Amino acid sequence: MPIPIPEAVEENAALARSKGEQLRTRPIAYLLSAILAGGFIGVGVVLLAAAVGPLLVGGSIAVKLTSGAIFGVALTLVVFAGTSLFTGEVMFMLQGLLAGTVKVYELVAVWIAALAGNFIGSYAFAWMVYQSGTLGAKPKPGAVAPGFAFITSAVTTKINATDGQLFWRAVLCNMLVCLALWMASRTKSDTAKLVLIWWCLFAFIAAGFEHSIVNMTVFSLAILNHTAGWSDLAHNLYLTVPGNIVGGGLIVGIAYAYLGKQKTRTVSIAGSPVATTAPPEPAYAGSSWGGAR
Repeated sequence: MPIPIPEAVEENAALARSKGEQLRTRPIAYLLSAILAGGFIGVGVVLLAAAVGPLLVGGSIAVKLTSGAIFGVALTLVVFAGTSLFTGEVMFMLQGLLAGTVKVYELVAVWIAALAGNFIGSYAFAWMVYQSGTLGAKPKPGAVAPGFAFITSAVTTKINATDGQLFWRAVLCNMLVCLALWMASRTKSDTAKLVLIWWCLFAFIAAGFEHSIVNMTVFSLAILNHTAGWSDLAHNLYLTVPGNIVGGGLIVGIAYAYLGKQKTRTVSIAGSPVATTAPPEPAYAGSSWGGAR
């Protein structure tokens, strides 16, 4: 049985408070956590390029399905290794703000620190991969390097997208990413968390939506390989960061914060009025959902 929505919102609000406190008291530790998250997302990107690149070069119709099926490793690393990813902080900090556990300045500070740390981690990981020569490997002399063929194709698609397309793809992307994090927060089962993360990441990657932190690694690799410029990355982030905030923060974070708000009612006990709260969702009595929450 899933953890009730009010309880999950309360836990996320407490998590937001701890993030604000960590940034205030141990800023280097928070930045390191964000740097690691950027690198972990980069692992997913490089896995895509290495595994899907040959399919792309070969003209396979399985490119999108394969991409979606394997990218879940990125968010799995972020969640289970315990790091700070900007697109998740969007939801957590807004729920904390609405619950009163953080202030506006703490929300802004965490978002900025997460973005900065994620970028450092993304670029550092991309640089190491580029230096390793893994994505530049060719099946035979004179052939195309499948890994970088994938990266070049990805950045070309992103560069040629209109501003509106980039924004709305970013909205849709972080709806799914934050739904993965939200649903994972409502279960105590690690197996359930893995399944929930996998399905949502499958949807966002296979559909071709825009994740600002994923793009940091994709564009960094393209920049190192001289197939994109810093201005291309800046333009992409200018549109995808706000889109990710709307999708994950407003549509998922604030929506569930509202749904999880306890409704107060007054009952009479021994002739005296007493205020109580009632959960806004059913208790799933008699449900077949067994096992650990």
